Order: sequence, then structure tokens, then C-alpha cells
Amino acid sequence: MPGERGGHSRIKEQRQRRALLGLAAVILLVGVAVTVATRDDDSTPGKERTSSETSTPARPAARSGRTTSTTEGRLPPFDGWVNPASSGRHWSDAVDGLLTFRGNPTRTWYGKGPVPRKPVVLWSYPGASGGMCGESSVNGVSKPWCGTGWTGQPSVWNDGGRTYVAFGAYDKAVHVIDGVTGKDIYTPFPTGDIIKGSVTIDPDGFPLLYSGSRDNSYHVLALDRGESMQQLWSLSADAVSPTKWNNDWDGSGLVIDDYLFEGGENSQFHIVKLNRSRGADGKVTVAPQLVFHAPGWDDELMAAIGDEDVSIEDSVAISGNTVYFANSGGLVQGWDITGLAEGRTPTRTFRFWTGDDTDASIAVDRDGMLYVASEYERGLEQARTNGQLMKLDPSKPDAPLVWKVDDHDYEPGGIWATPALARGMVYVATNGGRLLGVDQETGKVRWSKQLTGPTWQSPVVVDDVLIEGDCDGVLHAYDVSDPGSDPPELWSVELGGCIESTPAVWNGRIYLGTRAGRFFAIGDR
Repeated sequence: MPGERGGHSRIKEQRQRRALLGLAAVILLVGVAVTVATRDDDSTPGKERTSSETSTPARPAARSGRTTSTTEGRLPPFDGWVNPASSGRHWSDAVDGLLTFRGNPTRTWYGKGPVPRKPVVLWSYPGASGGMCGESSVNGVSKPWCGTGWTGQPSVWNDGGRTYVAFGAYDKAVHVIDGVTGKDIYTPFPTGDIIKGSVTIDPDGFPLLYSGSRDNSYHVLALDRGESMQQLWSLSADAVSPTKWNNDWDGSGLVIDDYLFEGGENSQFHIVKLNRSRGADGKVTVAPQLVFHAPGWDDELMAAIGDEDVSIEDSVAISGNTVYFANSGGLVQGWDITGLAEGRTPTRTFRFWTGDDTDASIAVDRDGMLYVASEYERGLEQARTNGQLMKLDPSKPDAPLVWKVDDHDYEPGGIWATPALARGMVYVATNGGRLLGVDQETGKVRWSKQLTGPTWQSPVVVDDVLIEGDCDGVLHAYDVSDPGSDPPELWSVELGGCIESTPAVWNGRIYLGTRAGRFFAIGDR
């Protein structure tokens, strides 16, 4: 099997060394070092929520319809799949939660505050002994993997007075735990290999969890079978043809109007009609049908890159009636799905070649502009021309590049993290450890901070606080209430182990895992 994250072996070896050091550190860790720089207007932290005692959650009634309305005010009318004006907003009006990687179909929502002011570690998972570790093969050699990695963002949601936190880990299991206590709500669900991506929770209120794995399958799990998750269906990487590269599933799927949209490292984009329902016993059922698939590559791309690393590792984004995704060959595509529900075949309407591996997810703003981050590995001239952070205008397919930010002269160069959009700024972290604040309109770098790289965690912005972890295992928070100005650090928390996974902010707590084998909740006491 090809190496982790599309076979980037040099960087992966660096990550694995850091992971082993982090594991040793967490075993020896007795306390957690916390340094805090408080704001002048320090306020009382939010109250801790209580947990219900029931082992099987109550579930909201399932509904049909597109889940693009929000709680932040009425959106303008839109007749289509995803209202572009929903960019930056909470996704579902049926489930209160951060339900997929980067929160919504445009990959632009990062959680709900308040953000902790003086955070400490409230609990870690699993218990005091052991960590979440598993063996997986890299280029035919089995190696240990611990904790959670890229992208690894947990999903968090409220239901029946309880906070649920779900994530996949390198122990090859899907975990659903109580956000207050850190205890298992369900028995961890084992898959056949490690889980690198982020899970998705059904946005329409069906008790379903969707997760990829490195075991050749994308899984659909039921959460209404008592204390155990039950697999209802899985999509094999071998279900379509032709395929290239490998059979991993890293992307976090989107579920809209009973359709699942997902890209695979088999280099194909898939659309599945789920046919969700309830059985006579009231339990959720699915009867999936693969209704469309398309290659993530074309002949022009293959001739340009000279290799077959064209896996789709990002999480697909949807704005308006277009699905956007990129691949490890650097090909960005947009597919029109206007008539999908009426049986019309999607068509490709946008093509752009970045010049190098593009595994970060595409963020889409309210104007339909795309923010694309690319790695720098092949050293091709096209990557130097386009830069490593790009703003693209898909309404101008012949010349979509609006601005670019270069990162190819740094060693190591390029970007693995998905950009964050907030109040006229684009925030991104680079492989070499630079954290950048970029003007969304002009592309000018307003400020830069140097952290310990590689920084693969996607930046999180909630309530004017920017959160970014480094590979020393330190989670940093910065005050970005004055957009464009160099932000002061508010606090930092030392967790141990390289932080590759993207945190989830929810109701006064931050949930995340590290490569040292553990998963944490931090917040104010």
C-alpha cells in the first residue's frame, strides 16, 4: 500500500519520529503546562453542561430537505443545493452541532463559542493508562501510529441534554464519547485499518455516522442500536473503475437531500443515493445506490505530472449547484449537480491545475470564490507560477487566479492545512510552521508567525480567537479581533505530541487529539 497522505515519505518519516517522541512524552506526562495571557476584559467563563445518564441517546425526528438554513439569521432565497450565502454559518437546522470537517458544505464553519479564556485540560481519553495506537503499513513496512492525525477533526453535537463527541483514530476505531465526562457512550467501532480523516454526522437528524478508513471502505454506522454502533453499509474503493493510487478514504463526506458526496484515494469522486428511512421497529435503515462517479484526473493532468499520484484526499465542498474538489496531482474540478435529483448526469464546469499536490479542502466564500492550498513537492514550474495559496474565481474559468501567496522558497514548503475565512482575512498554516494572516481581498500577507512545524492542523477561528497547534504539542490561541493586525497570543496549552488534527470548539470547550496517543478536552474550570 502506498504511504500515508499519498506517499509523501520524506515528510511522513519526520512525522513518525515526532509521534514516537510525543508518545514517550505523554506517558511521562504528569501535569499539563499552561501559560495564559489574559485579555483586559476577562469575563466569567461559561458554565459546564451536565450529562444525561442514559446510555442510548434520544434522536430528533428525521426530516427531508436541504440542510442549509442557519440559526444566525434568515438567508436570502436560493433554489439549489447549497445557498452560497450560508458560507461561514452553522450547517443544519435539525442537529445542533459541528457535524463534518470544517463544519458545513462550504468548509467554512469552525464551531460555537465561547472560547475558553484560561484553559486547562479537563480530561483525556482513553484513561490514565494506554493510548490509541495501531499498526499500519507504509510502502509495505508495518509501523506504529498513535492518536489522531491529519485531518482528524472531531464532530460535536448536542442531543437530549447531552454533548456527543465523535472521531476516528489511529487505533483503527471510531469513538463516540461524552463531551462532559470523556467516557464512552458507545463501544468503539473497529475498522480494518487506521482512520486519518474526519467523521460526518447526519445533518438531517438520522442517527447515522459516516467515516472513511484505510481499510478500503467508507462506512455508514447506525447509532440507535443500544451501546454498540452497527455498520449498515460500506462503499468499497473497488466498487468503481478505473482507479488509481490506493484504497484509503480520508475525506469527510457531505450528506445533502439524501445524497452522499465523497472523494476517495482510489482517485474517484462518488455520489451515493442513501435512501435513508425507518424500519417497522423505528430503527434507521439505508439502501444506498451509487448513482454517479467520475475520475479525479484527466489525460492532460497525467501528461503534466508524469506519475499516478492523483488520489482525492480532501473533503469535497459544495456551493450553489457545484461540487468542488482537488487531488494529489493538483487538479481542481467543479461539477454541476443542478439536475442530479431529477436524474440528470453531473457535468464538469471548472478545471484548474495548481501545479502540485492539493490535499487541503477547498473553502468557498459567499461570493463563490475558492480558496485553495497546495503542497510543494514535485518542483514543477506551474506550482511556482500559481503559488501555494490561491484565490480562484470559478466564474472566469479561462483565467480564474485572483491572487496567490508563495511558499515554494521555504524548506519544507507548501500547505497541508485547509484555509480558514473570517472577517475579511484568510488564515493558513504551512508545512514549514508559518502561520499566516492574509487579506482576503488583495492576497497581501498582513502578518506571519513562526511555529514548530510541520503545522498541518487547519486554523480554527471562533469569536475572534484563532486557534492553531504546532508539532511540539502546543495549542496556541491568538486575538484576531482587529483583522489584519499582528494578533497577540492569548494563551497556550502544552498537550504533548504533534498536533496534526483540527480542533473542534463547542460551548466553552475545545476537543482535539494529538499524535501522542490521546484525545483531550480543554476548557475553563
